[in-house]
Amino acid sequence: MDRRNGEARLDALTHVRWIAGGTGAGKSTVAAALAQRYGVRVYDGDRAEHRWSARCTPDRHPHMHAAWNRPPGSMWADRSPREIFQAMASLHGETVGFVAEDLAALPSDRIIVVDYFGVLPGHLAPLLHRSDHAAFLVPTPEFRARVLGRRYADPARARANWGDQDLETVLAKRLARDTLWDDEVRLQAGTHGLEVITIDGRTPIADLTHRLANRFGLEPARR
Repeated sequence: MDRRNGEARLDALTHVRWIAGGTGAGKSTVAAALAQRYGVRVYDGDRAEHRWSARCTPDRHPHMHAAWNRPPGSMWADRSPREIFQAMASLHGETVGFVAEDLAALPSDRIIVVDYFGVLPGHLAPLLHRSDHAAFLVPTPEFRARVLGRRYADPARARANWGDQDLETVLAKRLARDTLWDDEVRLQAGTHGLEVITIDGRTPIADLTHRLANRFGLEPARR
């Protein structure tokens, strides 16, 4: 990206705020609360991923392309947590461009809050107009284990993600992989001066929502 293109992209995203970090940290819950109280538009990155396949190419997005061409759960079989981590498209910056393109195509008449796990501080930093336009929520291992244990207690949801693999085995791999992701988030956030908020389940959602609203410069929506 040359300087002029980079500046144009920054200008196009000045109305965007980012909630990223680790899985199971409550990003979607906080984003929904911000939408209700402050009238922001929420960009759901998990939902958006399903629309990227038409724009994904094996040359530009090799890890993402490889993952999409595997049956459910196969990426977790016969791999260590570190091998799974190293195969993540988001680790290699393959997702952030899709998000930026999607955001640039949306109306800019109000603040957009991005709710998305798959972007690292180092990839996000060049898109930020200000460092306080982003926050990374990272759960403690204990909190995440409780959240994911409840999330995948639903057999249909577990099969959709992991096929017929043993739930206990694959969940242990998932938790170990996510710990590696958290470590990378913290390392890169420190390098780029971006905020990491540790989530342990003791802070009420209302308090966390208020903290992020202040950080993002949000005003309560008029009724």
